[in-house]
Amino acid sequence: MSDLTSSAAWQALDAHHKAMVRSCQTIKDLFKAEPERADQMWIETHGLRLDYSKNRVSAETMRLLLGLAKARRLEEWRARMAEGEAVNNTEHRAVLHMALRNRTKAGIPVDGVNVMTEVTAVLAQMKAFVASVHDGTWRGFGGEQITDVVNIGIGGSHLGPQAAMESLRNHAHAGISVHYVSNVDAHDIDGVLATLNPETTLFIVASKTFTTQETMTNAQTARRWVLDHFGDEKAVARHFVALSTNVDAVTDFGIETSNMFRFWDWVGGRYSLWSAIGLSLALGIGWANFEQVLEGGHAMDQHFLNSPLDRNMPVILGLLGVWNSNFLGAASHAVLPYDQRLDRFVDHLQQLDMESNGKRVNREGAVVNYQTGPVIWGRPGTNGQHAFYQLIHQGTRLVPADFIAVLHPDHHHLEHHKILLANLCAQTEALMLGKSEEQVRAQMLASGMAAEDAARLAPHRTFPGNIPTNTLFLDRLDPFHFGQLLALYEHKVFTQGIIWGVNSFDQWGVELGKELAQSILSDLEAVGDITRHDASTNRLATLVKTTLTEEQATN
Repeated sequence: MSDLTSSAAWQALDAHHKAMVRSCQTIKDLFKAEPERADQMWIETHGLRLDYSKNRVSAETMRLLLGLAKARRLEEWRARMAEGEAVNNTEHRAVLHMALRNRTKAGIPVDGVNVMTEVTAVLAQMKAFVASVHDGTWRGFGGEQITDVVNIGIGGSHLGPQAAMESLRNHAHAGISVHYVSNVDAHDIDGVLATLNPETTLFIVASKTFTTQETMTNAQTARRWVLDHFGDEKAVARHFVALSTNVDAVTDFGIETSNMFRFWDWVGGRYSLWSAIGLSLALGIGWANFEQVLEGGHAMDQHFLNSPLDRNMPVILGLLGVWNSNFLGAASHAVLPYDQRLDRFVDHLQQLDMESNGKRVNREGAVVNYQTGPVIWGRPGTNGQHAFYQLIHQGTRLVPADFIAVLHPDHHHLEHHKILLANLCAQTEALMLGKSEEQVRAQMLASGMAAEDAARLAPHRTFPGNIPTNTLFLDRLDPFHFGQLLALYEHKVFTQGIIWGVNSFDQWGVELGKELAQSILSDLEAVGDITRHDASTNRLATLVKTTLTEEQATN
C-alpha cells in the first residue's frame, strides 16, 4: 500500500464508503436525511455559484474528505506554490501562473528575483502592441491595416487562447478576426489561409523554444505564403510576431526581436493563457477585456488561497473528484456546458486535467496503487442530450458530470434561454432521481398500455439515477467570469494532484511519441527499406513511404 492508501484519512474514507454501500444510501436518501443540504452544499463568489448537493456524499463524507486534504497538507502546498517554491520537482521549477494575473503590487521572489517586474514589463509590451494594431499604427508590409490574426501554436499555446476567444466572442474587438492553427495536417492551415488576404494578416508564432515541430512547420508554410505574395523578405517582419525565448531562432525566421514576447519556464503551456500566449486573445477582445480576464483569474486565486477549505470551490470540486474516482470507481468525468460558446472550453479542460494528473507514479517516482486523473470529456447541451446522455443515464459506467450555465445570455432570445436552462435543471434532477421500474410500469398502465406490454417495456424505460453532478452558474459569460471559471478548474486540478501525490506540472508522457516520430520521419526520407522497428510499424511506415513517393512523382 502507498502512503496515501495506507493513511488513516484514506482508510476512514474507505470504511465510510463501504458503510454507505451496505446501507444502499442514494443521493435521494441523503436529501431526506439532510434537510438543509441544498443550502449547505452551495458556494458563491463574485457571481459564480456552485451547487454540489447532488453528489453521493453526506456531511460526514465531506468532513472525511476535508480531513484527507488536511492530512495531505493541501494548505501547505498551496502556499508553497503561491510563494514561488519549485513545486514542479522533476523539472526543478516554480509554478507561477498566479503571478501572471497578480493584480496586487506585491512582489513574488524566485531565486532572489521579483518575477512581477518581468511580468509587468511583458504585459506593458503586449498592451502597446495591441493598441498599435487596433489603431492602425501597426500595418502590413503593403501599408494595409491588419484585419485578421492567426495564432500558430499547439497544446497550451493553442487550446487555451482558442477556448477563451470562442467563449468571449460576444466581446470581440470590431475589425479584428482571430483564427487558430495547430495541427501539422496541412488541411488545417490551408483551410485558414484560403479565407485570408496576405496584405491584412498578422501571424503569431507561439513556441517557447521556436523548435516545436508542428508549430514551426505551420509557421514556415505561412511564411512562404506571405513571401509568395510580397516577394520581399522584409515583409516577414510586418506580418509575424513571436511568443518565444529563443532570440536567435526568432531572428533567423525574420521577426524583429522587439516583436518577440517572452514567457518563462515557470509557466506550463496549459497554464499560459494569462501570459504572452494570450496575445491573440488580447488582440481579439481588446486590452481592457483581457485585463478583466486577469482580474477574474486573480479573484479566484484569492478565493482559493484565503477561503476555508469547506467553503472553497476548487477544493470542494477537487475532493469530490477524488471521491468519485477512487471510491465510487468513476473512470471519466463529463463537463457539460449549457452555453455553445464554451464548446472549446471542454477541449482545453481535457489538456489541463489529463496532461496534469494523468500520471502513474507519485512525486517520488513510485508507481501508485490507485487511480489518478480521470478521462475528461463532454460537449454543450442540449446537443449532448441527443447523443451520449443515453450512456450516462442508462449505461453500465458511472459518469459524474459538471453542468455549467450562464444566467444572463448575450442575446435577446429569452425563450431559447428558458428552454436551455430548463433542460439543464431537468437533467441534473433526472440523473439524481432516475425512474424506478415500478414507476415506469404504473405510468404505462395509466396511459392505457396492456399489462403484458408494460411488463415487457418497463426494464428498457427504467433509469437507475443516483448519478453525481455539480452545477455551476455564472452571472454572465464575460471576460471576468471566464477568467474566474478557468482559474477554478486550474486550482481543482492542483487540489487533486496534491491528494494523489503526483506532480501536476510536468508532462513527460508527450515525449516518447515525439522521439519515435523523428525516427520514422528519418526513415521516410532515407533510401532503402524500413526494417528497424517492429513488424507492424515497419509495414505501416513502408506503406506511407511508398505512397508519398508516388505522390511526389505525380506532383
